Amino acid sequence: MSFTIYPAIDLRNGKVVRLKEGDPNRMTSYSDDPAQIATQWVSAGATWLHVVNLDGAFGESDSANQIALKSILKLGARVQFGGGLRSMNMIEKIFEMGVSRAVLGTIAIEEPKIVEDAIKKFGAEKIAVGIDARDGFVSVRGWKDDSKMLATDLALQMRTFGLDTVIFTDIRRDGLCGGLNIESTRELATMSGLNVIASGGVHILDDVIAARDAKLSGAIIGRALYEDTIDLKEALDGVSNVG
Repeated sequence: MSFTIYPAIDLRNGKVVRLKEGDPNRMTSYSDDPAQIATQWVSAGATWLHVVNLDGAFGESDSANQIALKSILKLGARVQFGGGLRSMNMIEKIFEMGVSRAVLGTIAIEEPKIVEDAIKKFGAEKIAVGIDARDGFVSVRGWKDDSKMLATDLALQMRTFGLDTVIFTDIRRDGLCGGLNIESTRELATMSGLNVIASGGVHILDDVIAARDAKLSGAIIGRALYEDTIDLKEALDGVSNVG
């Protein structure tokens, strides 16, 4: 199984930011030019970008983020995009814009039939479900609300719809650069049989290598890139060269 590194570009009002534990009150802004950041990651060798529409996730106006997404898509890298995708029309719209994979979160809990229909209509390779968990339970609506569903139960339900790919985030670690929760992420992959991309807490190259060695399908790197604790080119080379 191939392993993919996904540089993260989190958008808030058209700017590149990072949140700590998903809290909008704990936000650091890194750039007013998302396309320039995307160009930097693509130039380093990234073949995929992980773009998050935070305004959409919080249910706020996201017009500035839509403009930023269009500028990123012009670069030609494959983009997986999530945040506020809560209808078939919205999913279809981003595919028409050129997005390669839609990341569905809240609707997987609130309207799972939409996920099932999206997989049937667009194909499993075009759909991922973002499972964002706090203490094992899935959180929704920009991580503001906690559901009563276990992450493992949601993954198993989604598998019955034909889902292939899950992005698993341990909210307690996201944006804190404390290392991935490899144990929980690997457990989710083992129990569900799905391809799981690890997210939340990557700090150094060893974190990325640990995800690869755990037989996960990829890792998302955010704050570590922006604060230079990981060099993207070195990470891409290191993962491909470490056996």
